[in-house]
Amino acid sequence: MADIAAYLQRVVPSLLSGTWVTLQYTLLALLLGFILGLAAALARVYGGAWLGRGAGIYIAAFRGTPLLIQLFVIYYGLPDVGLTLPRFHAALLTLALNSGAYQAEYFRGGIQAIGAGQMLAARAIGMSRTKAVRYVILPQALRVALPSWSNEMVSMIKYTAVIFLVAIPDLMGQAKILASVYFDPIQVYLTVGLFYLVLVGAATWLLRAVTRHFEIPGLALGRGS
Repeated sequence: MADIAAYLQRVVPSLLSGTWVTLQYTLLALLLGFILGLAAALARVYGGAWLGRGAGIYIAAFRGTPLLIQLFVIYYGLPDVGLTLPRFHAALLTLALNSGAYQAEYFRGGIQAIGAGQMLAARAIGMSRTKAVRYVILPQALRVALPSWSNEMVSMIKYTAVIFLVAIPDLMGQAKILASVYFDPIQVYLTVGLFYLVLVGAATWLLRAVTRHFEIPGLALGRGS
């Protein structure tokens, strides 16, 4: 027990620091991804041929390639065309672009689950198309998409693990440092795994509570009324 207590005393402060960095990147990436994803979803559904095609290319590119490749292209590749980003910004941009592509599909599914009759009814009472989307379609679509969207937050907590490769001191970055200092990688990474389990468990519990609060009784995906 004394050995365990001494070990935890050595590693926990650094891992807590890394956890805070992980949470910051997770929340910021989700927020930026929400903006990008919602814009891409609206472009695909309402944007016409050119905007819809452009959004589709963005979504396919970031959903169809590994996150690690995206990080390396943005961090190491952009300087070749004259755009050098600090590693913190490059990591956040990568996570946000990746998250936005996935969120776009959640939102698109939510929008398309709202029956066409609601748009027609909104236009019939004098709403413009923009106002109908803003005040009638989106409030329902976001609530319908929330259960699927919840997976994105859980996934993003784990996706941030790749950013240590560009020297970000997140949870995995701190684990790498501790493993090299104490020469005990198995114990360190098992401890880090427990940290991730706690984060994912807390996020899952929170999102379930939020989903129950905002769910629309009787409205399910694919119901077109």
